[in-house]
Amino acid sequence: MLTRSLQRWRVGILGIVCFWLPWCRPFGATAAPLQTIDFSGQPDGPAEEWLKQQGFTLRLDADDLQPHFKDNRLVLHTSRQKAGLFELPLHMSQAKRIRIHWGVERYPRGADWSQGITAVPIAVMTTFGTKRIKSGSLFVPNAPYFIGLFLGEKEQANRAYTGNYYKIGGRYFCTPCGVPVGERVVTEFDLDRGFRAQFGQTVVPPISRFGFQMNTKGTSGGAKAFLEKVEYLSE
Repeated sequence: MLTRSLQRWRVGILGIVCFWLPWCRPFGATAAPLQTIDFSGQPDGPAEEWLKQQGFTLRLDADDLQPHFKDNRLVLHTSRQKAGLFELPLHMSQAKRIRIHWGVERYPRGADWSQGITAVPIAVMTTFGTKRIKSGSLFVPNAPYFIGLFLGEKEQANRAYTGNYYKIGGRYFCTPCGVPVGERVVTEFDLDRGFRAQFGQTVVPPISRFGFQMNTKGTSGGAKAFLEKVEYLSE
């Protein structure tokens, strides 16, 4: 059990993150979820077939990320340079916030978003609407607007990142950053305000897709991360 001093330290750290991110809600909010995507409660073992049964589509190197259940968590793991995405169709017009329960077991060595090495041990993606925005490459398919939240080791919490593609319609936020290896954290993020601020839109399209990914391209040592539960909230 955490000591009181450690609890205060963790709340203080998250408070700093929320200070820099105006669309981040301080830890401890209790809004009831509109929809919950729960990966806990499954017996230990391979998760690929379960994910497909729930409606997830596995893209790129997703099957090489060894998705499996362990200790009431969905775990992704690779020792090589891989990039995989798991996507689930949704339709939610009232969801404005997201709450994620997750953590990192190993960060990819060499990830550096400022230098274009956009590797992540884990990222949660929320897609808005169906209108496809240019990817920036003839070889990469266009996609709707999206916001990705990731756990980064050295990135900045007060910065909206763009990837190597989707610079018009995609934004990434490290929140929180520098999470200690093995520690479970809870992230809350205001998707509604974030979308309006980043894309200059007055109307936020309904959420149309949920996804999570791992990307170790351009790094060494692989990565390992876990996801317990994702909740979409009305406020």
